[in-house]
Amino acid sequence: MCSSDLYMAIGLLFGAWVWRELGATAGEEYLTGFLVEKTLALDNLFVISLIFASLAVPRAYQYRVLFWGILGVLVLRAAMIAIGAAAVAAFSWIFYVFGAFLIFTGVKMLFVVDKPMDVANSRAMHFLRRHLRVTPDLHGSRFFVRLPAPGAGARKALYATPLFLALALIEFVDLVFAIDSVPAIFMITSDPFIVYTSNIFAILGLRALYFALGAIMDRFHYLKHALALVLIFIGSKVFVADWLGLAKFPAEISLGVTLALILGGVVVSLAATADLYRHEMPGGQYTNLFEQARALGLADRWPEVCRLYAEVNQLFGDIVKVTPTSKSVRS
Repeated sequence: MCSSDLYMAIGLLFGAWVWRELGATAGEEYLTGFLVEKTLALDNLFVISLIFASLAVPRAYQYRVLFWGILGVLVLRAAMIAIGAAAVAAFSWIFYVFGAFLIFTGVKMLFVVDKPMDVANSRAMHFLRRHLRVTPDLHGSRFFVRLPAPGAGARKALYATPLFLALALIEFVDLVFAIDSVPAIFMITSDPFIVYTSNIFAILGLRALYFALGAIMDRFHYLKHALALVLIFIGSKVFVADWLGLAKFPAEISLGVTLALILGGVVVSLAATADLYRHEMPGGQYTNLFEQARALGLADRWPEVCRLYAEVNQLFGDIVKVTPTSKSVRS
């Protein structure tokens, strides 16, 4: 967790430097962009965990995939931001398009129930398997291996491993998320320096954040609702500013509203799922099941631990009694 905290501290310290050297407005825009990008990155982690689970990538190899994945993300974001900056410079009306798109996306996130990504049957996975030779199993930490090609005698062909599929899918997923991310940051500021640095510092700690929160990501259920409200708010700023006759929506209000919505989503999520971590044992004593799972080296399999605990409790209710509110354990 300390590594994730370090990246967060570096990002915030850079924001303090921007505030001091470039002024309060620039500092507020950077911090608003940093918060939005960090929250969008959190949403990205849910999909990354599904990709690793679907391809059965062990934790030891996930570090390697995320290292190269984040490097690729930085390059993709730089390209997307350059395109966005060129569009903003050439077409002033593009802000209204970005705003309408963000409002639509936010409303959709609020009212449309998303099904978990079916990685194995996704179009991206079908495309990769159709155009690449893929090994059925992992080959250590390698992305590619040379193996005998069917019907080619001793000649060897290049095969991609499931580890490379995971890397390619992570890059594809980030490209999809960037469609929301880039318009959102340009609706906060059109300064390319602030746009890119807020993105970079939000993404740099993504790998550390994944391993810090990987076992408890299910606890942030309502963060997506908060993010939806943030996107609606950011998208509506350009229309509200026009309606009020303002040249630009106040940066301090943007920062305050964004911070309040994101913190509210985190607090509500943690409060709503608190009972998953508090279980009543015989004699009326409580134990933290997650702490026990982590002590046994099962933190990575926390959702499975919850399911097993619920099944054991159902079968042996006279031995282990769960509090009534623990019915929120996902089956």
